[in-house]
Amino acid sequence: MDYVFETGSDLGRDHMQYLGTLLDAPTRWCLERGGLSAAARCLELGAGAGSIANWLAARTGEVVAVDIDTSRLTDVAANVEVRRHDLREGLGVDGPFDLIHARLVLVHLPEREQVFARLVEALAPGGRLVIGDFTGRRLHPITMPSPEDEAVWARIQYLSHEVAGPASGMSMTWAGSTAARMTDAGLVDVHTMEYSETTTGGTDGCLLHRNLNQQAEPLLLGVGATPDELRRYRELMTDPSFSAWFYQFLCTSGVRPK
Repeated sequence: MDYVFETGSDLGRDHMQYLGTLLDAPTRWCLERGGLSAAARCLELGAGAGSIANWLAARTGEVVAVDIDTSRLTDVAANVEVRRHDLREGLGVDGPFDLIHARLVLVHLPEREQVFARLVEALAPGGRLVIGDFTGRRLHPITMPSPEDEAVWARIQYLSHEVAGPASGMSMTWAGSTAARMTDAGLVDVHTMEYSETTTGGTDGCLLHRNLNQQAEPLLLGVGATPDELRRYRELMTDPSFSAWFYQFLCTSGVRPK
């Protein structure tokens, strides 16, 4: 199965930029919680444009940055090794690692169970696994130009997260089960941080919604969305009179016992 979202296109470039602006700060909070060793060997999965890989490189010894498309990983620190690889075919690099981080990776992979098991196996004793993903919590609207627009918002959210997404292999329930899965896998000091915020039309959160909607247009049309619905949805995402809660982001970490 092909990935719905690709980083190599212009939309993909903007996608990576919005995610960095929205999620790099909470991601850093989660990574810093367990401490970072200057000698640590790190694995950064789904490295995107490299913002977190470079941040880790400034604080640790070595970072291996893995992505299925490495075209955005052109400006990385000297101690970042870039590897192009599809995680559905294995990790693509030998462990062990003192820190493994995957943000918005497992949510997209139908093979997430197998990938998760490989991540646990690749941890060094005392190593930490950090996984961040969005959940399917309803994105409640706050202000809306009209009741008709609220119906468009609700329909596109439903088709995106409950119809087209699952059909493409996505799981919006995975993030909520990550802590239990880490515990079942024998990891300790399991901890989850929840992050969300509101977003207004024309700001990064809404622009990301618009971007994802554009990338997923063929899928959405295939499950019943109309061109008029998609057009109005995208207009709402640039309308400052619209606001809603953004995705709930769960960042869960666990440590392999020594």
